[in-house]
Formats: sequence, C-alpha cells, structure tokens
Amino acid sequence: MIPTLVACACLLPTLVAAQYQIVKSYEGSTFFDEWTFYDNFDNLTNGDVNYLSAKDAQTQNLAFINDAGRAVMKVDNSSTLKFPSKRNSIRIATQAQFTIGSLWVADMTHVPFGCSVWPAWWSSSPTWPDGGEIDTFEGVNQVTMNQMGLHSAPGCTHSNTSVQSSTLINSTDCSILANANEGCTVTNPTTKSYGAGFANAGGGVWVTEFAVKGISIWFFTRSSIPDSLQSNASTIDTSTLGIPVANWPADGCSPPDFFEPQYLIFDITLCGDYAGNSNSFYQTCTGVCYQDWVLGTPSNYDNAYFEVNYVRVYGEPGELTVISSDASPSHTADAVRVLSILAGLKFDPGIWTR
Repeated sequence: MIPTLVACACLLPTLVAAQYQIVKSYEGSTFFDEWTFYDNFDNLTNGDVNYLSAKDAQTQNLAFINDAGRAVMKVDNSSTLKFPSKRNSIRIATQAQFTIGSLWVADMTHVPFGCSVWPAWWSSSPTWPDGGEIDTFEGVNQVTMNQMGLHSAPGCTHSNTSVQSSTLINSTDCSILANANEGCTVTNPTTKSYGAGFANAGGGVWVTEFAVKGISIWFFTRSSIPDSLQSNASTIDTSTLGIPVANWPADGCSPPDFFEPQYLIFDITLCGDYAGNSNSFYQTCTGVCYQDWVLGTPSNYDNAYFEVNYVRVYGEPGELTVISSDASPSHTADAVRVLSILAGLKFDPGIWTR
C-alpha cells in the first residue's frame, strides 16, 4: 500500500545550522574495502534474493567499480531461474558506526527500480530497534518518488514544528509497534528522486544529518547540487543547503534518547514483505511478483542497480564520529532481533524494516 499523504504544518522558518568536517570517504577503487557483505538469504524481509559474499559478488560481477570509477551494486540480470530459486543480489553495511553529530552524503547516478524491486540506502544501530533506523532512500516497484523515514522504540514522533520542504507526510509515529512498523515517513515530492526520473536527471545527492537537534534529509538533483557539495568538499556548513526535504526535530524525537551510532547500508531485495505484497505490487505492476518477475526473463532486472560516485561522512569538529569495528552485525543476530520484536504484530504492507 502506498500511504495516504497529508499536509504538513511546517511552521518554523529556519533550522539551526552546523558545520562538519570530513572523517570518512568511500569512493573510487577502494569503495568496497570497509563494508561487510551480508552473505545470506534475505531472512529479514522474506525477499526472494540471496545476498552474496564479497568474493562471490566480485566473481559474479554484482559488486564492482566501473570504468567511470563508480561503485555498482546490482541484482543478477543474466541467470534464468527455476522454482524455488532466489535471485542473487547485494546487501552491504559499513564496518564503522557513526555517532550523533555526523552527516553523511551519498552521490548516485542510478538507483534500482522496476517491478518486484525493493532498494534502500539507510542506516541502523546494532541494537535495532532500540538504537533506531534512518531511511534516507527507499522505493518499491514502479513508484516514482522516494520515501524517507525513521523507525524507533516507542515515544519518537514527527513533530508539527518540523522545518521541511515536503508537505507529503505519510505517518507521524516512528515506533515499530505503531501502524505495523510503518515508521514516520515523508515522501519527496519530485519524480526525479526515484526510478527512471532519477536516472534521466543524471542522478543526485542525498545529505543526512544525524544531530542532537534532530534528523534532517536533503535531496538535490544533479542540476541543483549546491556549491558547498561540489568537488571534494572537506567541510560542509548546513546553512548552505537550504531547507531539508524532511526534518524530524528533537522536540518530537530526541536522537540521544532514541538513536545510537549507526551503520550505513545499501541493499536490494525482491518481492518480500513490501514489494511482493499484493496491496503494494498491483498498484504499479502486473502478474505475480515471484513467478512472473523473479523467475521471469533476467532482463527484468536491467535497471536493478545502484551506481554510486561516493559516500562521504562528516563529523562535528573535535567530536568522536567514527566508531571502528571489524565487522557489522551478523545476519543471525539481525534476524533473531527482528523476528523476536515483530512476532505477533499484524502484517501491514507498510512494514519497512529490513
């Protein structure tokens, strides 16, 4: 189900600006060096994919650096499958965690889209849901606009004092126990934020601020990227970014109370709890998600890939921003945590936790 959109009473005229300096960069030939590949079937959202190891992803050419120097993560679009096979795909998480007082920038030229496809660029704590989740980019099937949101323990809400450009608010309770874990989500009101529209516009840049004052997300199409984000910016002043497209201020959801250091994550699953649910799937697609698309012609997934120029993380000067780790949480721990929390909740196609 694509959520019903309601108007936002976003009344405050300004945000408190902050300055950040670069602390970590993922780009070029070393892009994949400090990420953990999930290396398991999708046991979190019941998607019809096998997430590959780093070695297998490289061997099968599903994660690589292309001739333009960009990182590509894709779904297998060359194999013909038979029941009950799953299609190979990618899910990666940073080995480092990033604290409150950080800002991450992702420049992409292409994002996955198409029937059965469910991609995301997001973050999560190792103790989800207690440590929260931030969804910067997420789409499903053939929708045309990106959706952003938070998932948290009970008590976090999207405040009516938010300062944001989008008036398309889908839900305001961020608790994983509310509305079958729909989260508090905001839609980006431009078709250049997802799918073919994003690719045809040359891609764009997302900026996510994870701060004591609140959480904010900016989106810029290729032609509207501000000067402060051009080239190899070593510092960013958020006052140069304008009004964010989505904003969750601390008066409704205090990050120190609901969020812990975050891993950054890319993933592409197929069908599963959201994209494959009939209430969602048939709004933009035909046929049967698994039988007609996952098992269908491999070219169904010619557009199911991320192409990323870079991911850069910035921190407040003098503050600890990067928490180093040898590996991100195991798929077993993730699955046990998610299943134990969501057990007994009535399913709704608005479930967005991966």
